[in-house]
Parts: sequence; structure tokens; C-alpha cells
Amino acid sequence: MKKQAVLSLSGGMDSSTVLLHLLANDYEVTAVSFNYGQKHNIELERAQQLIDYLKEKGHNVNYQEIILVGLVDLLNSNLVQGGEEVPEGHYEEENMKDTVVPNRNKMFSSIIQAVALSIANEKNCEVKIAMGIHAGDHAIYPDCRQEFRDADYNAFVEGNWDADKVTYYTPFLNGDKFDILVEGQSACYKLDIDFNEVYKRTNTSYKPTAEGLSDYKSASSVERIEAFIKLGRKDPVEYVDGWDVAKAHVEELLANH
Repeated sequence: MKKQAVLSLSGGMDSSTVLLHLLANDYEVTAVSFNYGQKHNIELERAQQLIDYLKEKGHNVNYQEIILVGLVDLLNSNLVQGGEEVPEGHYEEENMKDTVVPNRNKMFSSIIQAVALSIANEKNCEVKIAMGIHAGDHAIYPDCRQEFRDADYNAFVEGNWDADKVTYYTPFLNGDKFDILVEGQSACYKLDIDFNEVYKRTNTSYKPTAEGLSDYKSASSVERIEAFIKLGRKDPVEYVDGWDVAKAHVEELLANH
């Protein structure tokens, strides 16, 4: 039996690369996406597109989108439908706290833990919960901090029988988005799939257009573009005003930061 892993697949660059990493390392993967009323719900379309592309190439993933009906009406965040405008700039700026979704990762982790433990019990095996957290995750998101993850896992173990069958796997813990892209290149080679075809099926923008074009001024986009610049590759997603303008904007922003 293959090694088992469960992944929260947002449709973004980090979790998509974790998925590639797991497949390249011979894991059977169960991937779960969450529709919680996010403005950038194109990420869910991209997640499905990536799953379909991988299947075409012979890499099957157990995939499920979970719709958290009605939750959007109860959340206060600029990232959800009905919220204020998503701020622009660098993640280190104070106004980026407006992009926090209250308790989001805790909600997601509870479901992912339940899925992982169900697989562990059904198959009588160990299961990894794979996460794309990395050294560049920002302090404005408390639920990305190690203290939160430790407390969350301890609560999971205390609240469930046989929970020690489930452990966390964080392959990028000491890296950044550039390192994630480097691993993505390597995984694409191992899996015999096209890097550009994979990453054009991801979304990092918090402010995509209705047509699915990525912005290049929100913090999430700036960080992604910076990683592609460092990698020396053109980002295959389509940007408002095109890649050259997006690249120049981020280079100027970084030079003045």
C-alpha cells in the first residue's frame, strides 16, 4: 500500500506544489478544497483544473471540494464576499491584517484532521497531513504560527482515539516561495509534466478580475511575482497589464521597500 497523505488544496502556488511533491514521492493523496465565500474563488476552479490535468497525465488524486454554505454571511474579513476592498502593498504593512479570515485555518484543520483519521482507521495505517507552510508565512496570520499548530494538534490528539496515527508533514518549513518553486520544478520533472501547464492552473491573487486575470499589487501577488523573478522564469498565469508590467512593478516595489 502506498503512503497516505491528506492535503488542504487551496488552488494556490504553495499547496499545489505540496501536491506535486507528494505525488513525486509516491504518496496516495486525498486533497480537499474549501469554498467559504472567498472573493478569489477562482482558486477553486484552478484547483479542479490542476486535478484534471494531473489525471490526464496519469496521476490520480482523491479530490473533494467542501462548500461551507452560509459561512460568508457570518465572517468579517476583506477576503470574503461583501467585505471591504482587499488592500494593496507588501505583507509587512499594517493594513494587511485586514486580509485575516477569523479562525480560518482552525476550521480547515478540523475537517482535514477528521478526514486523515478516517483514512488511518479505515486502512489501519499512518497518515500525513501535508502543509505548505514556509518560513515566509507572515506574523499577521496567527494561525500560521508554530504555536497555533502545536496547540491545534494537541487538541486533536486529546479529542480523538488513535489520533497518533496522524502526523503533520511540512516539507517547506524552512524555505520560502522561491524554494517552493524550485521544488515544483523538480517534481514536474519527476512526474513528467509541464511546469507552465501546472502553474497556470494556480491562483495566488487576492484580487483577480472576473475574467480570471491576476492583479500584481496585492501582497499575495507581489510575493508570488518576486519568487518567479528570483527563479528567472515568466509566471504562466495571466496578469492584468501583462507579465512585463507586473514584473516591473514588483521590482520597483522591492527596490523601494
